Amino acid sequence: MTVLRSVALFAVAALAEIGGCWLIWQSVRESRPWWLAGIGVLVLGCYGFVAAFQPDSHFGRVLAAYGGIFVAGSLAWGIVVDGFRPTRYDLAGAAICLAGVAVIMYGPRH
Repeated sequence: MTVLRSVALFAVAALAEIGGCWLIWQSVRESRPWWLAGIGVLVLGCYGFVAAFQPDSHFGRVLAAYGGIFVAGSLAWGIVVDGFRPTRYDLAGAAICLAGVAVIMYGPRH
């Protein structure tokens, strides 16, 4: 159950961080309304709270592992939301990052 909870929290954190950044990007880079950036900042703040609920008590481990989730999640967001077409190298890199997440977060502890 702990692994399932951790994976769910990583997914919610990715949605909050990537979604918040995307809203700011839309406002700044795509000349969309300014208030999208404000919403993006609020959503990014939510990301920080979600990350704090990870079952592992080590900040460095959680954030290091989350980096791999961010990489894969960002590519997935691009595919779903922006119509991005990843190369095989993008996908291979994301797979390597997710393997790193598994080792860092769920490998045996002594």
